[in-house]
Amino acid sequence: MATEPTIRVEALSKRYRIGARERRAGTLREFLVKTAASPFDYLRTALRAATGEETLWALRDVSFEVGRGEVVGIVGPNGAGKSTLLKILSRITEPTGGRAVLHGRVSSLLEVGTGFHRELTGSDNVYLNGAILGMRRREIAAKFDEIVAFSGLETFMDTPVKRYSSGMYMRLAFAVAAHLEPEILLVDEVLAVGDAQFRKKCIGKMGEVAQGGRTVLFVSHNMGVIRDLCPKCLWIDRGRIVRHGASADVIRDYLETLEDTAAEACRRFAENPEHDFQILEARIVDRQGKICERHDCDEPVSLEIACRLRRPVSNLIGYLEVTGLDGTTVLLSESRDQPPNALNAAPLGDSLLRITLPARTLGPTEYRLHLRFTCAQGFSVHSPGFVGILRLEDHRTLRGNQRSGFFSTLLPWEFW
Repeated sequence: MATEPTIRVEALSKRYRIGARERRAGTLREFLVKTAASPFDYLRTALRAATGEETLWALRDVSFEVGRGEVVGIVGPNGAGKSTLLKILSRITEPTGGRAVLHGRVSSLLEVGTGFHRELTGSDNVYLNGAILGMRRREIAAKFDEIVAFSGLETFMDTPVKRYSSGMYMRLAFAVAAHLEPEILLVDEVLAVGDAQFRKKCIGKMGEVAQGGRTVLFVSHNMGVIRDLCPKCLWIDRGRIVRHGASADVIRDYLETLEDTAAEACRRFAENPEHDFQILEARIVDRQGKICERHDCDEPVSLEIACRLRRPVSNLIGYLEVTGLDGTTVLLSESRDQPPNALNAAPLGDSLLRITLPARTLGPTEYRLHLRFTCAQGFSVHSPGFVGILRLEDHRTLRGNQRSGFFSTLLPWEFW
């Protein structure tokens, strides 16, 4: 006899009206003046609103089911609708159409600080979140010490969370979400902030939660984590489900589409004045600075990043992640690896940042490059994610491109 799914989503849709806030904010006097001054412009604006030309469908007719105890990853490019889906499932956002039925207590970790009352202390917020989940006070008390120990915030539990950094917010929020034993756990890409050691700790905890029979939906751009943690995967793009199935198959097909969008070894990014720091362009170049789609293992390769610093950022940190075709992290470089951190000297305005991969580092195959920038307090400054494909070829050794493994280092063989 089939069991009732823990999560059932039926024809779920979410529409946002672009510019709706500006249209609502005007006074009657402003409306009359603008209509009299530009009647045709006003009519065109009204017509676009009526015909839906100024609407964005973040989700469109999304349907799927998740069984009890299943761990499902959600992948897709930025703006695909992944976070919107989790917000609807968390009852933070109302859908435009369709419905989502969830059986059991839901705990979500979406944005840093979500669900916390800024004026209350860390301890008070632990009990508040437990009460929202319908737990009795003694149930929360039984988990309290474990939550505090996991977060590592013993010294700050009696401090109002309005004084927490974003990294501290994330530590406590994840500890609460993972330890209060909800039947359903929803986790967005908040693990992109904070230190690497704690992120690893969080991923391990999610594995324990999954083995405990609870249902988990996990959004991430880290394909290696999705593959290892989630047997099943949901691929969303432009608000629609592209594929739903075994993670290995879904990730393979998704990564192939990234290759299609990176025919050139150069990617440009739209300007966003709200970012204090952002990438405008990323290009993969040879030692002469020429953009190339293929590189020799015996030559150094550089990732040149055209960036813009609009306002000073304290302790800016950059991360370059190199992944294999299956999403496995092959190399992770951090701007703080070799002090001093070059990004602390980033000049205001436009500049060019270069990261160089030495010759004979990686083996001959294709790799995907990902970038993100944070500050020491844990805030995400700019996370463009996937920025290009690096193709390496070996023309020197006997086996050449048939070499297996991620490294091309030539080791000496000699008798002693």
